[in-house]
Amino acid sequence: MPTLFTKIANGDIPSYKVAEDENFFAFLDINPNAKGHTLCIPKIEEDKIFDLDEDTYLGLMSFSRKVAKAIEKTVSCKRVGIAVVGLEVPHVHVHLIPINEMKEMTFQHKISMEESDFKALALEIQSNL
Repeated sequence: MPTLFTKIANGDIPSYKVAEDENFFAFLDINPNAKGHTLCIPKIEEDKIFDLDEDTYLGLMSFSRKVAKAIEKTVSCKRVGIAVVGLEVPHVHVHLIPINEMKEMTFQHKISMEESDFKALALEIQSNL
């Protein structure tokens, strides 16, 4: 059965897409730690990041870097933090989180956004890729 993230990448579940290529997909986290919190995933299903083959791993890091640079151009922040936790969905995903304070990386600090804000933000990040 496909993972939640595979369903998102395939368009079976709606998302606020930020970037996509033939191997990777990036979308805004709907329960964000901060404005611009984005998830980058490989389109192949793998549970653990270090189980990815080397080319896919390096490709995911390169794709994530490109997305992070676009986030930095879009959202005012000191830096874009990166985290790979992977306990909540069994599909490799990289969290890119614009941060100004450490608490924004704790996954206990959440913000609320309206659908219109998500849509506008996704488009703005896309325009900065």
